[in-house]
Amino acid sequence: MSQARRARWSAIVAGIVLAPLLAGCGVNYATVRTDKGEDLMLLGHDPVAYFTVGKPVRGFPNIHAQFRGATYYFASEDHRKMFVADPAKYEPQYGGFCADGAAYGVKLGSDPTEFAIHHGRLFIFGDIVGREFWKLRPAWDVEKADLMWPETGSRGHVAQSLYRLTVRVSWYKTGKEIMDEWRAAHPGQNIEFDPGGLFRNLFVKYPGWRAREGHQQPALGIPGMDPCPPACSGEVTHGYEPKQQ
Repeated sequence: MSQARRARWSAIVAGIVLAPLLAGCGVNYATVRTDKGEDLMLLGHDPVAYFTVGKPVRGFPNIHAQFRGATYYFASEDHRKMFVADPAKYEPQYGGFCADGAAYGVKLGSDPTEFAIHHGRLFIFGDIVGREFWKLRPAWDVEKADLMWPETGSRGHVAQSLYRLTVRVSWYKTGKEIMDEWRAAHPGQNIEFDPGGLFRNLFVKYPGWRAREGHQQPALGIPGMDPCPPACSGEVTHGYEPKQQ
């Protein structure tokens, strides 16, 4: 057996052994703990607004509701009532983690400005790269992510991501492979975005940190916790913008 093959098998064994021990490591949903003790989804953005306005809109901390242990803010009382009446209709898929990574059983990244409504479901992406990759084959991504979610949703994001980045699904593709497909579909174009590194995303920071703090994009903040601007309730937010050539 070659050295590379032995290393690969060692990593797989380590992933299998460590996954049960780390099962509670991380958060199951892409939430941020607020100073009021809430596990806040979407950095305080209104989940219903994606459907009614078609844009990410910051909610008000005093207009809120809970579902599956997570707190959501809303831009209006009407939106809150719509959510309470049918929360499963409006909640983001895959715990609000990147819908592209979810196809591989990975829970990384959450940016409320990068989203898609597909067949009546709200999908959030970790960044512009995840959204662009997902747009290459949305039906495929949704099929695989739905298949994986019973497993993916059962572990914290750190444990699950470590496990599936080690013990890869049979349909796994590297970032380079998907980027090559994207460039073939978009000749002459490029995406210049640095996701911040795996170690930083898994062990140093929290889901949604890049969008909140403004890593490679405008800082969004969190209504009620961060200054306004930028974290002004009721306003439409804007995320990553490609550099002008």
